[in-house]
Amino acid sequence: MKSEHLPLLNSVSVPAVHPDGTRAVVSVTRPDFDADSYVGQLWSIPLDPHGPDQRPRRLTRGFRDTAPEFSPDGRTLAFLRSAAGGKPQLHVVEADGGEPQPLTAAPLGVGSFAWSPDSARIVFTSRTPAEGRYGSIDGVGAGSEDARLITDFQYRMNGLGYTADKPLQLFVLEVPALDAEPKVAPAGRAAKALGAAADPKGTAAAMLPAATQLTSGPADHDGASFSGDGGTIYFTAALHEGRDADLVSGIYAVPAAGGDPQPVTPANAGRQSVTAVRQSADGQWLFFLAQQLGPSGKDFVARNTALFAMPAAGGTATALSDAETMDLSASSRIQLRGAAAALVLNNARGTVELHEFGADGSHTVLLDGNRVVTGAAAGGGALVVSFSDPSTAGDVAVVDAGQPRRLTDFSEPLRRLAGIIEPQELTLPSSDGYPVHGWLVKPEGPGPHPVLLNIHGGPFAQFSVALFDEAQVYAGAGYAVLMCNPRGSAGYGQAHGRSIKERMGSVDMQDVLAFLDGAVEKFEDLDAGNVGIMGGSYGGYLTAWTISHDHRFRAAIVERGFLDPVSFIGSSDIGWFFGGEYTGRSAEQMAAQSPMARVDQVRTPSLVIHSEDDLRCPVEQGQRYFTALKQSGVETGFLVFPGENHELSRSGTPHHRRQRFDEILRWWARYLPSAGNPAPQSQQQA
Repeated sequence: MKSEHLPLLNSVSVPAVHPDGTRAVVSVTRPDFDADSYVGQLWSIPLDPHGPDQRPRRLTRGFRDTAPEFSPDGRTLAFLRSAAGGKPQLHVVEADGGEPQPLTAAPLGVGSFAWSPDSARIVFTSRTPAEGRYGSIDGVGAGSEDARLITDFQYRMNGLGYTADKPLQLFVLEVPALDAEPKVAPAGRAAKALGAAADPKGTAAAMLPAATQLTSGPADHDGASFSGDGGTIYFTAALHEGRDADLVSGIYAVPAAGGDPQPVTPANAGRQSVTAVRQSADGQWLFFLAQQLGPSGKDFVARNTALFAMPAAGGTATALSDAETMDLSASSRIQLRGAAAALVLNNARGTVELHEFGADGSHTVLLDGNRVVTGAAAGGGALVVSFSDPSTAGDVAVVDAGQPRRLTDFSEPLRRLAGIIEPQELTLPSSDGYPVHGWLVKPEGPGPHPVLLNIHGGPFAQFSVALFDEAQVYAGAGYAVLMCNPRGSAGYGQAHGRSIKERMGSVDMQDVLAFLDGAVEKFEDLDAGNVGIMGGSYGGYLTAWTISHDHRFRAAIVERGFLDPVSFIGSSDIGWFFGGEYTGRSAEQMAAQSPMARVDQVRTPSLVIHSEDDLRCPVEQGQRYFTALKQSGVETGFLVFPGENHELSRSGTPHHRRQRFDEILRWWARYLPSAGNPAPQSQQQA
């Protein structure tokens, strides 16, 4: 694979299954170089293996159509549509096809939505800008807005910027009849009489159904869904006193007709962060996903997410999953199946599995194996999943008798035109005997192959078996890519993840170096004398930390790194709690785990990559590290991307993603050339 093949990476959304079980709809999106954006449409996928037509077909033709959801009666399909350069807005279309109708014109777009049981209403989330901000007054741009007085820790977020002046609120609207005569905009005398000619935006808004705002609190209100009887809307939020000084969030309920939100607190609730809530189909239970945070309300380090159930009428919550061994954080939403069961996703040793839990305590693994399940939905007796695996960036399957029956092949052009190299799974011992699990993506052809040790971010995250564009591009350029999940990673239990709390750069560095040593010993075609190291975010941290201790590497790439725990406290959106929980809060603890404190020990040529709008690991982290390297005489470069945030490598503009790959390979060609990525001509002549 080469950087030019990025537009072949088709991502697939969580499926929507029609209530009669005959078909599913997904959104398929991809990077597009011409638009320098992400484009995509909805696809309808037949589920009956004996039906007359098994071919998936494109259902919509918008610039970017996402998040499909059938109404409970099966007559209507709701989704989000974004015009080029525009915000996502809620649309509906008849389930059998037709012309989509817009329902919203929210200034900052619509986030998520859910249908009412009677298919008559939709609840949705949208950020509401404070007066005078974010274009709410014509002629007042971002640089002309009033100054902000900040008094809270939690006032901005990576990818969103300031948040206190645009909290996520809940709205509900009545869905109009799709067969009704469409409204027309007033023109001429009628427009003048209504004042519409002077206010075209107001005229456009008047053409849409009125939305009622249900919440107005100073925090985000998220994950909304209706109760079984349609009278209540459940959501998650942090509305408690002292919310700015902890990570606690809980369940709330608000009448669908309007009223004050009320907390729904289990009798045995500790301090926890609730990430999703859903009432069971029979209306008897509340399922919710939560992460325990300890007495401080901030101890988030490697805390697995668990599924709980409590009576809808209130009472004690029961943990349905074991938080020590299972991590259900891959579930962005709880999907229902049957009268009282929930579908959730579990991170497990580089895979993501589909599990079903009943409110009665029953538990079934519905789908596991060498894949990453990215979404699931049930309807009409059918169970449909979206997934990725070593050969696809995203596809759809129906689960029959515990086995997936693949329905699509959206990655066929990628395999045909770019070529995909299957990773080899490895488990190698660390220096203390601890098993380190990971993969090798080895280029075609005879060795010896130069080696890249790639370290993931998080740190409580995992490399997985899913097709990974980074590994494919580097292997396609002739590098053997090693990726492992050292202690500190997710998917191997809480003890594995929490083993680096207040000891970053200890057993995690030990594990990645042991994995490297074990792999080059095991495979004779890996060149142990030509090795590079790279990583982003926490991976940038561990890369910078490692090259201050181990000087074997020909070169390094430190990307969007957590590099100085001290300055990170005030500059990062999560700095007020993250570093203190991971490294400890004393000056001695931070210095003992700080790459900046050891930068004078680095000898390895290092490229530092950062994005100007990164609020997670702010650009000052990279600037200071680059400057210190240069002052020490280390060969270095500082690659800075304008307009991008912490997610550059995953969701940055297609142009910047391609440029990033090209610059990375240029750096490796200079210091670690390969057969497919030779040294520059001037260097060869020298």
